[in-house]
Amino acid sequence: MKYILTISILLTIFSCNQKNGDQGIDDAAFYMPAEWETHDAIWLGWRERKNTQFHQGIAELIKTLTPTVKVKIAVSSDSLLQVAKKYLSLQKVDSSRLEFHVIPGDQYWIRDYGAAFLVNKKGELGVADFGFDQYGLPEFLRLMHAGNVDSIRKYSALRINPKTAMVDSLMAKVENAVIKKTSIVHEGGNIEVNGKGTLIICESAVFNRNPNRTKEEIEKEFERVLGVSNIIWLKQSLADDPNGFYRRIVDNYVGGGVQHSDEFVRFSDPSTILLAWVDEDEKDLNPINAINYERMSENLRILESSTDQDGKPFTIVKVPLPELITEKIIATENIDFSENSLDLAPSWFIPSERPQEGDTLLRIPAASYMNYLVTNGLVILPTYTRMGTSEKREKEVEQIFKKQFPSRKIVFLDFMPQNWDGGGIHCSTQQQPKTDANKK
Repeated sequence: MKYILTISILLTIFSCNQKNGDQGIDDAAFYMPAEWETHDAIWLGWRERKNTQFHQGIAELIKTLTPTVKVKIAVSSDSLLQVAKKYLSLQKVDSSRLEFHVIPGDQYWIRDYGAAFLVNKKGELGVADFGFDQYGLPEFLRLMHAGNVDSIRKYSALRINPKTAMVDSLMAKVENAVIKKTSIVHEGGNIEVNGKGTLIICESAVFNRNPNRTKEEIEKEFERVLGVSNIIWLKQSLADDPNGFYRRIVDNYVGGGVQHSDEFVRFSDPSTILLAWVDEDEKDLNPINAINYERMSENLRILESSTDQDGKPFTIVKVPLPELITEKIIATENIDFSENSLDLAPSWFIPSERPQEGDTLLRIPAASYMNYLVTNGLVILPTYTRMGTSEKREKEVEQIFKKQFPSRKIVFLDFMPQNWDGGGIHCSTQQQPKTDANKK
């Protein structure tokens, strides 16, 4: 009896210690909150090129954001900071809710190589610090140069700016955030979380960036740095978001992209998933629709058979894609960059997909309503009516988002220049969650 009583006491002590230890671990453990949770700020980057068309959309975005959330802008130099301030002043942007930070490296697509912010129950801020290889450039160069190792190393060194890979850690230092570093190469546009433990990623992008890593290795790292316990792997993104700049997608349709989840699949609450969709009666209108119909149908099947972190099924809402946007361009090595031409050089394509000089091609942008931003009181979506999408379709999309985000204002902005460059509103922004970490 004495022996049993002793064992019982020891088990009770062990249980209490384990519980207290777990509680401590839980409080300190970092995780990525859902995008719809309250934000302290929205980060943006600034494109350096003088003739870029990005700036007008960014100015409108800032005007939309600043009434409800602070905007932090990363620039690569003091001189560029002055250029940005002057431009925004001329656009009558209220500077009182703007905060500028000089951070070396390319800044614009800040979601991808900027800080992926984390929080914990102690109110601290963290950052997941992934590797960055210019969107799978080594794999693209492997195709471009038939696997020649010397060529891959040479052109990787020329085109991958090591400063850009440090933007996330430098943002962490600005915010006094804890850095959780990993050797996995990954971009923020391919992180979709529900804030409760489930992560959705696009498989084709993950393995393109990490060709020598196993699925098990990658999952273990995602769990460690993002604080997730349930990972859903979807096969491919949209056809107009291919892996590489630039690719022949099918026939004479060409474009550039990165295969990110934020082009086709998003959470709207912990148990609801929005999925880009092509109806069956539209799948044969063009080859791009046909590819997207097959890819999204496969992704739908995966989602329907998946569960959340608690083993519960998801509600899946189909969101129509905009009607296909195309621009006739010429394949030429003599591009007039001063005119923001959409023409592409044959030498930019891998040999097996390379057009001939003078060929007429159909260039398509990375256009999707899924590349939206949720922040304090707002959902900011891209508009495509100017590019041929019917007002009826855009109204249908608006109604879907009003139902999913009933307490937020729905705003549409034109971000076509960014779409032509392979990104959009979501790619151009990074949310910093509300926390007490930086209270001085």
